[in-house]
Amino acid sequence: MGKAAFISLLIAALSALLGERIVNFRKVTLASRELVQNHLPNCVALKNLDFGSEDITIIGDGLAFISTGLKYPGIASSDTPGKIYTLDLKDSRMKPMELRMPRNFDLESFNPHGISVYIDPDSIYLFVVSHPQHKSQIEVFEFVEDNHSLVHLKTIKHELLHSVNDIVAVGVDSFYATNDHYFTHEILKGTVEPLLAQPWSNVVYYSPEEVKVVSEGYYFANGINISPDERHVYVVDLFDHNVHVLERKDDNALVSVKSVAVGSLCDNVEVDPETGDLWLGCHPNGWKFFMSDPKDPAGSEVIQIQSIHSDKPVVTQVYADDGQVIIGSSVAATYGGKLLIGTVYHKALCCDLK
Repeated sequence: MGKAAFISLLIAALSALLGERIVNFRKVTLASRELVQNHLPNCVALKNLDFGSEDITIIGDGLAFISTGLKYPGIASSDTPGKIYTLDLKDSRMKPMELRMPRNFDLESFNPHGISVYIDPDSIYLFVVSHPQHKSQIEVFEFVEDNHSLVHLKTIKHELLHSVNDIVAVGVDSFYATNDHYFTHEILKGTVEPLLAQPWSNVVYYSPEEVKVVSEGYYFANGINISPDERHVYVVDLFDHNVHVLERKDDNALVSVKSVAVGSLCDNVEVDPETGDLWLGCHPNGWKFFMSDPKDPAGSEVIQIQSIHSDKPVVTQVYADDGQVIIGSSVAATYGGKLLIGTVYHKALCCDLK
């Protein structure tokens, strides 16, 4: 075979492989899925949150913490620095308030992603995944209610925390975190890895005494949370369209119990402290989300899972929109008959549950 013929054959083979990978990626991202509207009553857009509300978590007295301003490779974003807001769900004005950040903190590089709150008898701690210069680190703050501010306690970095998406705090300085990618180079993360579609992402446990991988084999480990009794951890696999239930052991290792299919590309997961129900903000058509075409916007979907530990978990679509109202839902959280729906880079909604 001549050199020219060999090169032609090689190009043809690579083109065929690339074509097959793109077809597979379209399948994984549910590119052909058409969404049927399923709206809730009395949905209103929340003020001040025009640059996303990627993660939301609500503590027991109805105070929601909201991260906004995420800049993530390949996804639309603004130049506005990241911020943290609170929203008092008992206040009829429903107005998110920006938290005052500490003066000794680098606000310009603050790029908040997943968040988690840990409460002990004396303090409320806010853990925030941040991506300065597209790296991953965890910022730990103390919430000071009297003057509505955050005090920065520490920055946590570790080689195992290389591509952190979400976090669930289990102590004042310990947590579980998901790495959504295997590679750290932006081109490999954003192009090569999605096309390869291999289960290479994982879950890491961190404490000052020990850092270790505790669960692996995810195509895109995303949202993570913990059951009210703290015996089980829930991990969302975005590209595998399911939620994994993991049993937590005394040494903080995680053992797989089962997975529950959700039929969507789900992002963050919140857990109702009273019922144990899981609430997920999802991307019903991930292809549209990644394409970010304003003429054909990505939709939004909220899924509830009841009785997840039973033999027959109940998976329900609670809300769906084709992108005309809200684009790219990433989180859903409930309190007092209200549903908050956050997005990666769009606005946030507050709806009445039926």
